[in-house]
Amino acid sequence: MPAGLAAEKLCILHFTLFIEQECAEMRRESALGKNSHERQNELMQKIAGRGDALVHVATCGFPMSDEIKARILSTLLTLMNTRENLDRAVMRQSALRRFAG
Repeated sequence: MPAGLAAEKLCILHFTLFIEQECAEMRRESALGKNSHERQNELMQKIAGRGDALVHVATCGFPMSDEIKARILSTLLTLMNTRENLDRAVMRQSALRRFAG
């Protein structure tokens, strides 16, 4: 287990699976369109924190198989897509408020 994941108490594979699950939950939550500005900021901070942790693990020098490296890259892409999804949800909410009010 890389030192960067000691606090998480998860191996790299399970950490990436955990992040993938969190991202799916965030996308579902944002699809409802009822997130407050504070909640949106909280989700963005979570995405950034998970991305930072993954980058630290990927660059710490811990020996990894090509499969795990690919898994990390795939999870980073999932985080980026989730961020973009949340941004679009905010823009949709803003547009709906403008047209409704």
